[in-house]
Amino acid sequence: MSEEIKVQENAEAQDQGQEMLSVVAYKKGDVVKGKIVKIEDNQAIVDIGYKYDGIIPLKELSNVSVDNAADAVQVGQEVELKVLSLDDGKEKLLLSKRAVDSEHSWAELQTKLEQGTIIEAQVKEVVKGGLVVDVGLRGFVPASMVERHFVEDFSDYKGRTLRLKVKELDREKNKVVLSQKDVLDEEFEANKKKLMGELTVGQQLEGTVQRLTQFGAFVDIGGIDGLVHISEMAWHHVEKPSEVVSEGDKVRVQVLKVDPENDRISLSIRATQPGPWQQAADKFQPGEIVSGTVKRLVSFGAFVEIAPGVEGLVHISQIAHRHIGTPHEVLKEGQEVNVKILDFNPAEKRVSLSIKETEEAPEAPAKPERERKSDRGGSRSGGHNEPIPPRESLSMTLGERFGDKLSKFK
Repeated sequence: MSEEIKVQENAEAQDQGQEMLSVVAYKKGDVVKGKIVKIEDNQAIVDIGYKYDGIIPLKELSNVSVDNAADAVQVGQEVELKVLSLDDGKEKLLLSKRAVDSEHSWAELQTKLEQGTIIEAQVKEVVKGGLVVDVGLRGFVPASMVERHFVEDFSDYKGRTLRLKVKELDREKNKVVLSQKDVLDEEFEANKKKLMGELTVGQQLEGTVQRLTQFGAFVDIGGIDGLVHISEMAWHHVEKPSEVVSEGDKVRVQVLKVDPENDRISLSIRATQPGPWQQAADKFQPGEIVSGTVKRLVSFGAFVEIAPGVEGLVHISQIAHRHIGTPHEVLKEGQEVNVKILDFNPAEKRVSLSIKETEEAPEAPAKPERERKSDRGGSRSGGHNEPIPPRESLSMTLGERFGDKLSKFK
């Protein structure tokens, strides 16, 4: 054998020895790094620098259920894996991405729980009672912790990315509970404080009716709700809010009061609209006869509404042509009446009305004839026909009147 051939054989042997030395010996439980080189439906093929490629079965790709390997990894992606089994005789190397993700995730989630950090995660499943998300572990978001409002159907949430906070961790039970509602609540409170600081009394805004109650309507004015009390919904009397607005209606409101300490904003719809007296300014004239409704009876008269929100006083002296002791003798609340406008002053919100001037005055009753005076020969004292004694008989002296009586004492 020539020297040249021997040198070549020695070099090849050295190269083979170097290759054997460069192949790392792995064992079950080792954590390795690799690159995804191929994706099949039920597995992913990964190069970890070993003498043959490893396989990641579908169930070992993620802590959440996936339909195919492409839902969990991509070709070219760098991954960290745990050796599940190694059989050089069969050149079979099984790896797990899920196992490594779990180890890292428990530590990371514990830190995020302590710090209150917001994390993002994609919804993988919609299950009974909530949503399943992938946070390196199988995370669960209860239905009550998804939104600030009630959600009836979560079917369209699959694939969405949620912003979450860790609520509860229990490694022994493999339990991870998260909440998006906590994130939304914090943002809402921060936004509310900011907006409340910018609001001013008298400011007018566009809003959306969120919900109705017996005492009014809550209106969203840009991320925070204010209350329109039922008394501020319209210029006329409102029995229930649904008479004026419905949920979802766009309305214009005016800020009446801002109370940051109690998180309350008082709003008014009617303040943004012309008042009834403004609307009535050109509608009524003194001397005009109009119809109205008796709203209130008081001792001195009756208040009659002649237009929504416009009431005038019918003084008790203007209710009837005859004398009455109280308005209740003639009128009752809710009664429709005709009234004549005596005076109309919209600037001072005052109307003087009359009912009796819309009615024809009754004829005065016939007076009885006075008794004729008695004849001259009759008695002036009222009806006795006794003759008046002659004037001479009235002329008597004291002596004649008392003479007989005095003679008894002689």
